[in-house]
Amino acid sequence: MMNEPISTIMTTDVVTVQPGDALSVVKEILFTRHLHHIPVVQGKKLIGIITSFDLVKLGKAADEYDNIKVEEIMTKRVATMAPNEKIGAAAQVFLENLFHGLPIVDDDNNLVGIITTHDILKYEFNKEYPNHKLYWKNAG
Repeated sequence: MMNEPISTIMTTDVVTVQPGDALSVVKEILFTRHLHHIPVVQGKKLIGIITSFDLVKLGKAADEYDNIKVEEIMTKRVATMAPNEKIGAAAQVFLENLFHGLPIVDDDNNLVGIITTHDILKYEFNKEYPNHKLYWKNAG
């Protein structure tokens, strides 16, 4: 049931930051775009990831974020997957490691997408309930 490739459900228009960006940039993206994971790239190469949890565990006031660079707190050893790997394999990685987002890279470590636990939940829900209506989006 989850034997389709990750590329069928991954987000390809990925919001990224650079290692030299200030944390204030990250905070702005996280809160305005409602994201939890932002890949860190140099050019197209994935070099790290920064998450909303990274900001929380930093324990600094938001007014200090202009003086802290992404590269100072980003996770450098990042679990990744390839676009041709199966959705079920991504689910297994999430369950076994308590991750919530995985960057998707090509053979040269270029970022080509990201998949999250929400993507998998939505995928499974839509398979189970293909004719559902999103009532909460239309509630006024």
